[in-house]
Amino acid sequence: MTYDATPRPPHLRSPKRGDLVVEEIKRWIAERRLGPGDKLPKEDELQTLFGVSKGTAREALKSLEVQGLVTVSTGPAGGATIGEVPLERAFQLLQNYLFFREMDVAQIYAVRRLLEPELAAGAVPHLTKEHFEALERSIATCAPLPASKAQALAQRQQDLHFHDVLAAANPNMLLRFMCQVINHLLRHGVAMGDQPTHPAFQKLGDTNVAAHKRLLAAARRGDVERVRKLMVEHIDEAERHVHKLDAAVRRRFVLDSDLQARIAPQSRPLRKEKA
Repeated sequence: MTYDATPRPPHLRSPKRGDLVVEEIKRWIAERRLGPGDKLPKEDELQTLFGVSKGTAREALKSLEVQGLVTVSTGPAGGATIGEVPLERAFQLLQNYLFFREMDVAQIYAVRRLLEPELAAGAVPHLTKEHFEALERSIATCAPLPASKAQALAQRQQDLHFHDVLAAANPNMLLRFMCQVINHLLRHGVAMGDQPTHPAFQKLGDTNVAAHKRLLAAARRGDVERVRKLMVEHIDEAERHVHKLDAAVRRRFVLDSDLQARIAPQSRPLRKEKA
C-alpha cells in the first residue's frame, strides 16, 4: 500500500475529536430547543453522553465559550450555561475577517447610504419615550463647542450613538445588525488621524448636530418619508466632511482583552416601554 504524504489543505483535514464534540453539543442544543440561561450537562455527564475523555469534554466547552455560545463557571453549582453570542464577539470576528481585505471609507459610506435610511424610517413607528430622550441626550452632548481634543473625539462617538438608538428601535433584527456593524466600523475601524483641530472636524460635528435635530423633529411627527430623505442627505453630507479629513480604514485585530472593556457600551439596546 502506498501512502500519500502530501499534506491535506486545511479545509480537508480531519476534524479534531474536540471539534466533533462541539458539533454534537450544538446539535444537542438545537434538538432540545434550549436557549439562553439553560444549563448544559455537567462535564462528567458530557463525557458519558458523547463517549469522550475529560480532556476532550473540556476542550469542547472551551471552544463553545470562545465562540460566545456558553459561559463556564466553576464550583459545586458551576458548569456551562447557554448564552446569546455577544454582539462584541461578532464584531471581533468581523474585524479580524476584514483585516486582510482592502476596504476604504467610501465603501463603508456606500453601504451606509443604502441601509441606514431604511433603518431610520423603519424605526419611527417604534420609537418610545425612552428612545426620544436618548436621542435628545445625544444631541445635547454634541451641541457645545468642544473645550478639548478629548471632548471633540467623544462627541464624534456620541454622534454615532444617535444612530445606535435608531437601530435599537428598528424591529428588523438583520437590518439592525448590519447598521450596527457599520457604526462599529466607523467608531473603531476608521482613523481620522490627529484631526480634532482641523476645521472640517468641527464642521462635521456642527452639521451632524443640525441633521440629528431635523431627524428627531421629523421622527416626533411620525413622518417616515421625511426621515428617510433626511437620513440620505445626512449621510452624504457627513461623507463629504469625512473625506476632507483624509479618513482611512485602519487594519487592526480585535483582541479578547479589547472585548473585556466592551465595545461601545453606550450602544446597548434600549428597553422598550411596556404597552
